[in-house]
Order: sequence, then C-alpha cells, then structure tokens
Amino acid sequence: MLGTAPRRAALAAGLLVSLGLSTACSSGRTGTTGTTGDGVAKVEGTLSIAYLQKQGDQEYFIGEAAGAQAKAKELGIDLKVVNLGNDANKTVSEVQSAIAQKANGVIIVVPDPAVGPQVVRTAQDGGVALLTSDDQICTSGPDPAACGAGDLVPRIGFSGAQMGEEVGKRAAAEFAKAGWSAADTRVVSAWKQDVTVCGERVAAAKEAFDAAVPGVRTLDVPTDNTPTGAQDRIAATVTANAGVKNWVVWGCNDENVMGGVTALANAGIAADRVIGVGLGAYLACKEWQSDKPSGMKAALFINGQDVGALAVQTMYDKLKNGKDFPREAFAPTTMVDRATWKSAGLTCA
Repeated sequence: MLGTAPRRAALAAGLLVSLGLSTACSSGRTGTTGTTGDGVAKVEGTLSIAYLQKQGDQEYFIGEAAGAQAKAKELGIDLKVVNLGNDANKTVSEVQSAIAQKANGVIIVVPDPAVGPQVVRTAQDGGVALLTSDDQICTSGPDPAACGAGDLVPRIGFSGAQMGEEVGKRAAAEFAKAGWSAADTRVVSAWKQDVTVCGERVAAAKEAFDAAVPGVRTLDVPTDNTPTGAQDRIAATVTANAGVKNWVVWGCNDENVMGGVTALANAGIAADRVIGVGLGAYLACKEWQSDKPSGMKAALFINGQDVGALAVQTMYDKLKNGKDFPREAFAPTTMVDRATWKSAGLTCA
C-alpha cells in the first residue's frame, strides 16, 4: 500500500527531540506571539492546522477526518484534511505545502515511517508544530521500532499492545468455545510488516492467545493492509495448508481480517471453522448486518472519530495554551460482536 521514499540519514544533533519536536519561529506567520516553551509559537488569532492522512478513503480514516473536522468547528480552527493515499513521496510535499499556506501545526498519519526524519526536519525548518496520529514516526531514523523513546514524535491513537492483547484474548475465548484442537488449527496473523504499530498489535495478540491456548501454530502473512491485498496473500497461505481444518485470523486492522475471512470462504471453509477477530469493527459490522453466517466472530471497536478529535484538541492546547504534547495519548476501545455492536454505538456505513 505504500509508495517508496528515500531513506534519510539521522537528523543533526541539534534537532530538538523534546515533546514539541518542532522548533519554531513566528517568521512570516500572522497572529502569533510568544512561544509555548519549546520554541513553537503561540497563536493568538485563528489556528490553521493541516491533517494529512494515509489511505484517507478507508472507513477508519474517514471517521477520523470527521472527528477532526467536528472538533475544529467547535474550537474555531481552520482545518484542512489531505488524503495522502499510499504515496510516501507526497507526504513531504504536502507538509511543505501546509507550511507555504501558513499552517501553524501539522497532524500526520504517514504512509511510510521511512519518511519520518524528513517530515520532522521539514516541520522544524518551517516553524510548525508536529503531531502524529495512529502511526509513529522517528526523528532519527526510518524505523520507529529501532528508535529510543525520546526520538519518537508525540502520537495520538490507540495502544497497540493493549489492542492486540484484547484481540488475542477474544480469539482464545472463541477457540475454547468452539472446542477445537491445536493440531487441527492454524492462526493467520496478517499485517504490513514495516508499520511499527501493526507489529505491536499482532505480537500482543499472539502472546495473549498463546498464553491461553498453547500449541497452535501461527502463520505470519505479510500484506499491504488492504482487504484485497490481504485476501490474495491469505488465499495463497490457505492453499499451501490445505489439510488444516480450523482457522483463526487476526491482523493489524479490519481490512486484514476481512480479507482473510473472505479468502477462507472462497476456499470452501465453512464459517463455523473460522474465527476472525477484527480490529476496527467498521468492516466487521457489515458482516453482521444480515443473518448470514460469517467467520468474523468479533472485532475491537476503535473509533477514528475519537482519535481525530483528540488530535485536534491536543494541537489546540499546545498552540493556544502552551500545553506540552503528551508522548502518547490513547482513545478507548470496546470489543463487539454480532449481538453487541449496535449497542456499543458503532455506526456501520
């Protein structure tokens, strides 16, 4: 799903890695006065914020944009939402464009973490505050997993470890309820393997599942985090393991799990032989809108609107009130299934 971006060298030693991460100056910016304490200019007039999202046409990110826009309207912020798609090269150019248009802050979900150092440097040079949502980026290298905590840009989103743990626990509970044996079962764990938060989620899911259900072999499947991409890769995995009777599917997001559930159905595996536990619930709920049996047994409801709203509020607090960015701030999650998704407040588009 990602474009290709050049790998950037580590930032200069003078690059700020404090909570704000973006230096600041009020050069050429109207309505700014003073600083927030780390060099980022406070804004007295109307705030202008750019929200740059990867895969902006996915249900989760559509919700995230809606939440950001609603919060921006409430706070009187001039907000521009940009869909980066899967184009990592577009990422830096859109940050540059936001700076040229006198944005005071940039909130970003990068298509590829490899562009992180360049994004940080560009924001620093442009004097804008930088905050990430969902996916992490690092100031000093292309792989956030290899960075120290002080080199990670502040992030608004969900706890990958906590989400994965909830998925793994629910998958184990469904496995026990089904009465399957470990020998007859395989787990498909599907995710885009260069996205740090995805790795955190699936690792935590496996740890929680294995603690409750030892002995089930896990098959790691690299995908592009889209339904069709996951479906194609998992279909090949199913074909290569034709003797397996029962399947458990989890992944980085609903797209991966939905792709897996579809691939298994297309391979003739009955829904009662599949335990899919989604992450997002925005695709899972579509399976539950009819009485047709589905391999999607549950999903962790993560509300993109909450993240978008929290990210905008956090940027507002920084630029208006000088409040430090948190290292990370998490929105709540809820496990839902066919019987509970509506009462949990999930709106299924």
